Amino acid sequence: MKCRMLPFGLGAWLALAAPGAAADPVDARPNIILVLADDLGAPDVGCYGSKEHRTPNLDRMAAEGLRLETFYATPLCTPTRVAVMTGRYGFRSGYLGMQDPAFKPAPGSAQWHIGNHFTHADLLKSRGYATALAGKWQLPGTHPTLIHDCGFDEYRMWAYKENLPGGVEHTGAWEGAPGKSRTSRYWHPSLVENGKYLSTKPDDYGPEMLHEFVVDFIRRHKDGPCFVYYTSLLTHAPREPTPDPERPGKRQPGNLKTNIEYLDHLMGKLVRAIEEMRLGRKTVVLFVGDNGTGGKGKGTVTELGVRVPFIAWGPGIVKPAKGAERALGDLTDILPTLAELAGAELPRDTAFDGKSLLGLLRGETTSHREWIYSFLDDGRILRDARWLLEIPRGGRPERFSDCGERRDGTGYVDVTGSGSAEVKAARERFAKILAAMPEPRPRR
Repeated sequence: MKCRMLPFGLGAWLALAAPGAAADPVDARPNIILVLADDLGAPDVGCYGSKEHRTPNLDRMAAEGLRLETFYATPLCTPTRVAVMTGRYGFRSGYLGMQDPAFKPAPGSAQWHIGNHFTHADLLKSRGYATALAGKWQLPGTHPTLIHDCGFDEYRMWAYKENLPGGVEHTGAWEGAPGKSRTSRYWHPSLVENGKYLSTKPDDYGPEMLHEFVVDFIRRHKDGPCFVYYTSLLTHAPREPTPDPERPGKRQPGNLKTNIEYLDHLMGKLVRAIEEMRLGRKTVVLFVGDNGTGGKGKGTVTELGVRVPFIAWGPGIVKPAKGAERALGDLTDILPTLAELAGAELPRDTAFDGKSLLGLLRGETTSHREWIYSFLDDGRILRDARWLLEIPRGGRPERFSDCGERRDGTGYVDVTGSGSAEVKAARERFAKILAAMPEPRPRR
């Protein structure tokens, strides 16, 4: 049973309003675009230190808004998507993992159906938002109502064979041998919009078609408020050629570099569209990765597997104070952030694990949480500003690191075997934090 939202106090509404705005709480609700990039770790973005990839649009969004140096997702897609939608760690939602069924809810159970969980779209819809999903879904439930069950008014999704409407055969391309693998997400893609299969052509590029849907939805709801959960297809394999932004009709080679840079290109187009509609001061864009980059950390219970970019842009609202980028955050913080942006309280009869980031975004504080957490199956990761604990899956030896002032994975010192008083105190503090959570165990 999903919970109804409780209204925020009038003062909270008015605090969100732009200077000179009428004291009507409806006017204070910003449009919100939540972008979830697929398989993109923080080290592969320019503003996080990448020298290989050019990401001028994400870099601009970070420079004009807020970039958190240390923000955690989970190491794989499904538990991340559940956590970002529900604001809850896997030990609460049942989604501790992805590939091992023992660490997911039993198929057909109430917990298994994501539509039975309270989601970020439920939250925003309850406050009068028009809501839309665009992109990758990859969550279980019952079709054809699954996405609507999760609080979305409209959607355009990349559709696996099992997501196609009854009686429909995909007529486009495939990833792998025809009929033996997944429907294409990139060229000649398989897309379903509001329950109807879209016929596509060989030169149709899935990420562009999703971008067009997002911009059209924002334009149709520009009087607001609207919420778009934009779950990007890029940069997940297969890393196919992308359109060439400099040469219309031409394609760039398919590799990680071109896929990341085309994702950046689309983010630039999104921001420009928002600005052209004169919605920049009443819109917040949150950009985050779903796990570490494929082949470069994804799937590992390590910081490389969970540290993802978090960038917030919105000239009318996002005005962080110097030093805010050092704050720690994780996926469970997104739902309470959306609640505060929308002027709503979370249900009081449900336990949530995050904390609103809005104070950071507005420049009211430079601190956020004392620690952040991630997980996969029975593996766990816990870190604070200095210390990092990585507990691999399957009972393999853990690693405890002194990160010092570093946040980029370099220069960490392995102190797992140290008996110093300082290390011992840190480990005891971490043990108390973990003891307050159920130990992840396989479902029997």
